[in-house]
Amino acid sequence: MMLRPRQTQLVERTLAALGQHGNTLAVAPTGSGKTIMLSAVTGRVLTEPDAKACILAHRTELTGQNRAKFSRVNPTLTTSVVDANEKSWAGHATFAMVQTLSRKANLEQIPTLDLLVIDEAHHATSPSYRAVIERAQQKNPKLLLAGLTATPNRGDGTGLREVFSNVADQITLGEMIAAGHLVPPRTFVLDVGAQEALGKVRRTADDFDMNEVASILNKAVINEAVVAQWKEKAAGRKTIVFCSTVAHALDVCVAFNAAGVPAGLIHGELLDAERKACLAAYEQGDLQVLVNVAVLTEGYDYTPTSCVVLLRPSSYKSTLIQMVGRGLRTVDPEEFPGVVKTDCVVLDFGTATLMHGSLEQTAKLEGKPVREARFKACPECGAEVPASADTCALCGYEWPEDVPRTPLAKTREPLEEFVMSEIDLLSRSNFLWCDLFGMDDTLMATGFNAWGGVFYLEGQWYAVGGAKGYRPHLLAVGERTVCLARADDWLNEHESEDSAHKSRHWLKQPATDKQLQYLPPEMRTDFGLSRYQASVLMSFQFNKRAIQRLVMEAGAARAQHELFAEEVA
Repeated sequence: MMLRPRQTQLVERTLAALGQHGNTLAVAPTGSGKTIMLSAVTGRVLTEPDAKACILAHRTELTGQNRAKFSRVNPTLTTSVVDANEKSWAGHATFAMVQTLSRKANLEQIPTLDLLVIDEAHHATSPSYRAVIERAQQKNPKLLLAGLTATPNRGDGTGLREVFSNVADQITLGEMIAAGHLVPPRTFVLDVGAQEALGKVRRTADDFDMNEVASILNKAVINEAVVAQWKEKAAGRKTIVFCSTVAHALDVCVAFNAAGVPAGLIHGELLDAERKACLAAYEQGDLQVLVNVAVLTEGYDYTPTSCVVLLRPSSYKSTLIQMVGRGLRTVDPEEFPGVVKTDCVVLDFGTATLMHGSLEQTAKLEGKPVREARFKACPECGAEVPASADTCALCGYEWPEDVPRTPLAKTREPLEEFVMSEIDLLSRSNFLWCDLFGMDDTLMATGFNAWGGVFYLEGQWYAVGGAKGYRPHLLAVGERTVCLARADDWLNEHESEDSAHKSRHWLKQPATDKQLQYLPPEMRTDFGLSRYQASVLMSFQFNKRAIQRLVMEAGAARAQHELFAEEVA
């Protein structure tokens, strides 16, 4: 398995920071492949036969996921687990639950570690994590400490500076969108007569006073206006709504249902069975809208969700990113046939995007090759952070913007006109992509074990991939960038550095006679055909029928799904 070029860069920068500082934090958004990157960092440190590392997490599912992906990245390294059911340090890398490991008896059993990795590192300042860190450092004063998180700025305002002295790298949400790994948000800031009052809401220690927010927004006329705006701009889209209080969420849910839009309610006071039943109804199509209060901010990803409604402000930009992030993941067409997702509509009825700047405006999307990292010191905590950062990941300090923000009451225009610069995946890919017929509508790349391609038909792009032992798969349907990204990831998943022969000298050598035998007669007369081009053409010819079938079936499913969505709307 190979890493994307940007993932490789974060790994190398993290290793360099560990060598310089002995500790570091890396920041990367949901969907960037954090587990793959932390696995690569760990594998690069475990070069000696007796070297040991521990990967620390706070949820059982994270431990299992991390262990499985680690073995794909590092197939020669052994693993073990420390949790409620098993307590083994036998592996090169041990995956541990912090709740288990932080108990006194288990702390005593920690061996001498070379590396401690903290997944979801924004939890690193909590007592349980600190107990593990301090014990590991007692056992080895030269311990390397690495953290990785999507949301470094904690909701309680506690900074990470007491654990980490620097930030090695930060992959922005904008980079992920421009590279096709997430869909872009299309944000509308909507004033329903409440923005001026919302701008005066007082802050508590953790966030804004949500009871005060509810007193402003939770009015029948406003709730009806919210539903009307949703019907105008996002009707038919699977939608998650974020409210301020349970009473507010209940009234918003009632307003959607009264308008004929099936909606369900999720909040922290529900029984686990009730919550699961509501989520199942949303995912099975019985509910169009899911209204919640601080429950679905992180950890829930139903990829067909393509609208997020903000009915609350946010003190922290990380919370805004988490909320909007529920709608940014791309869709697997084999899991959700007919669902085509090209963007996520964000309807902001509060002040979140006005306070922090819309995600579109703050993204660094120049589309140029990423240069060597440059750093700056945070004036608040002194930490070394990437020069491009607008917020310190360790203390939350925000660098002032060059352009003053527009006053709240006057900003009502939608923000959907911002144009994102597509990152040139063709040049950044580990593989050489070929335009098979010179029309830019059929692009393919191949390795020793797998092939991937993107194909354009009737206004839509389709990604298809195949590999030894796998039937051809429909990988993505939607924008060209998203399809290219998914096809490139398919190749990375099934190939290695030895087969990513983008720069190998034989690429330009003439096609062999044996290769030409498998090509149509009209292609055999192309004396400029290289070995690699012939190899790609052969992959296309051998799989042409399967590709056509998958694309045609996906197109038919898309048309049927769009017809159904129109009937529902």
